[in-house]
Amino acid sequence: MEPKIIEPSKGWKLVDFKELWRYKDLLYFLTLRGIKARYAQSILGVSWAIIQPLFTTLVFTVVFGNLAKVDSDGMPYVLFSYLALWPWNYFSGTLTESANSLIANSGMITKVYFPRMVLPLASIFSKLLDFIIAFLVVVGFLIYFQVMPGWGLVFLPLLIVQLLLTSLGIGMILSAMAVQYRDVKHALTFLVQLLMYTAPVVYSTTAVPEVYRPFYILNPMVGVIEGFRAAFLDRPLPWEWIWPGAVVAMVLFVFGMFYFRRMERVFADVA
Repeated sequence: MEPKIIEPSKGWKLVDFKELWRYKDLLYFLTLRGIKARYAQSILGVSWAIIQPLFTTLVFTVVFGNLAKVDSDGMPYVLFSYLALWPWNYFSGTLTESANSLIANSGMITKVYFPRMVLPLASIFSKLLDFIIAFLVVVGFLIYFQVMPGWGLVFLPLLIVQLLLTSLGIGMILSAMAVQYRDVKHALTFLVQLLMYTAPVVYSTTAVPEVYRPFYILNPMVGVIEGFRAAFLDRPLPWEWIWPGAVVAMVLFVFGMFYFRRMERVFADVA
C-alpha cells in the first residue's frame, strides 16, 4: 500500500463529509466520553440536567415574574421561563463546550490525524442528552398547569434543526478562534451572559419595540424560543419571527464550516 500524504488545507474549502463519515466511530466515542466525563464522580449524575434549569427558572420567576412583574403573554411565568431556558441552556452549553474542545484535546491534534471538526461536533452532540433529560420537566409543567400542546408540535423538529445549526455554526467559529486567540476562552462566560439578554428568555418578543423588532428577530434564538413556547402552549407559530432567524442560522452554519476549514491548517501549530 502506498503511503498517503496529508497536506494542510489552503484557502476556503468545503467540508469533506465523506471523510467525516469515515470517522463516525471516533465521533461516537468522543461524544460518549464527553457525556461520561461530565457526570463522572457526581453524586446526582444526570439529575444536574434537570436541577440547573429548574432552579434557574425558579429564580427568574421570583425576580422577573413576581418582583419585576415582567409580562409573560398570559401564561404562568414559571412555564414561560422554562420553555425558553430549555433550548437556551443547550445553546449556551454548546458554545462553552465547543469553544474549548480543540484546546482541551490539543494532545490528540498534535499527535494523530483526524478531521478536526469531529471535536466540536462531539461537544455539541454530547449536550443533547441534557436537552432530552430536561424535556421531562416540560412534561411535568404541562401536566401541572393542565396545558395541552397543539398541532404546532409537528414543527418542533424544524425548530430543533434551527437550534442545532445555530449552535454548530457559532460553535465552529468560536472553537477555531479559541485555538489562535486564547482571549476567547476568558470572554466566553461574559459573552454567553450577554447573549441571554439579547434573546427572549426572561421577557417576550412582544415587549421589544416595533422599530427594533426587524433587527431583533435576526437573532436565530428568538425564533427558536418563541417557536418552542408556541408549540407547547397551543398557540400559532410566529413564522414571521422564525424564518429570518432560520436564514441567519444557515448563514452561520455555512460560514462556520468554511472558517473552520480555513483555520484547520494551523491548529496543530498553535494548539
